Amino acid sequence: MAILGDTQFLERITFFDGQRLLAGDLQDLETFEREMRWLHNMSLHQAGVGSGYAVSGKKGDRQVTISPGYAIDALGREIILTVSDTEQVPPVPDNGAGQPALYDLVVSYPPTENLTASETRSGICADTGAVRLHEEPVFCWARLTDDGKNPVDPRINDLVQQQLMIVLARVAVQNCQLKADVSVAIRRNARPPRLPKVAAGVNTVKVADMLRNNLTALAGANAAPAAGANIAVAQPTVYRLSTLINTASAGFASVPAYYARIRNANALVVAQYAYGSVVHLTSETPTSFQFELLWSSLFLSRGARAAFGRSTDMLDIVWIGVEV
Repeated sequence: MAILGDTQFLERITFFDGQRLLAGDLQDLETFEREMRWLHNMSLHQAGVGSGYAVSGKKGDRQVTISPGYAIDALGREIILTVSDTEQVPPVPDNGAGQPALYDLVVSYPPTENLTASETRSGICADTGAVRLHEEPVFCWARLTDDGKNPVDPRINDLVQQQLMIVLARVAVQNCQLKADVSVAIRRNARPPRLPKVAAGVNTVKVADMLRNNLTALAGANAAPAAGANIAVAQPTVYRLSTLINTASAGFASVPAYYARIRNANALVVAQYAYGSVVHLTSETPTSFQFELLWSSLFLSRGARAAFGRSTDMLDIVWIGVEV
């Protein structure tokens, strides 16, 4: 039964003492391991460049340099370049209308029949045969339509669309040389883009403790009131109430974008501390941030000048962090 690609059946290769091994037995073992690896690549990764394959070339150059790299095609096959390679720029004057001709440099998995033998050995009572094949990727310049959307050759276009040919770079050629530096913006990464890390939490703080340690009068003549005192309204004052919020449980590796608000089941507490206030976050780190609540005494005076900072008042500070 077919699973994916060319995998038609699954056989676990085994051996026993005294067994006569033929070349086909060992090749079947190698084929099994290779196809399982390709099945893994095809199932858990996307086609594209895994690492390396940097393509460099400056305006006026007649060749491009390709660094060693690793890529995967849509069938999960590894396309590996172990040493740097150079490819000559297509020898064309222009696109036929006096404008630069556009090309994509693509790479594909080499078919076995195209590989050259790197080592041969003589068999026992048999002809000489290859025991190692030199594997290197196949590079190709794909001529593009003038709008740069698709390869002109329909066969190459199909292979690129099926991701059996991996695009490495794009060039503009005029007078048999690069019209501009090589662009690699078109290439695709075999590793999926890293998703943002999102974490959230709730920190419950006691308002009386915040008042004793962190209440600051920012503007106005009134001094910072003590816990349980009423706020005078004759000369309004802007106050800052702050507390340190610990976010270490989120496990952020870098400083995320933090968002926070007050949440509390006690409607009177919310009305007292949230109405007319401004939330301000400072001193953000991967493990904490400073939560500040700014408000005017005018707002707090509404509601019959409610007692300020009763010992029973608790605030739930809900926060969320997004690390990109």
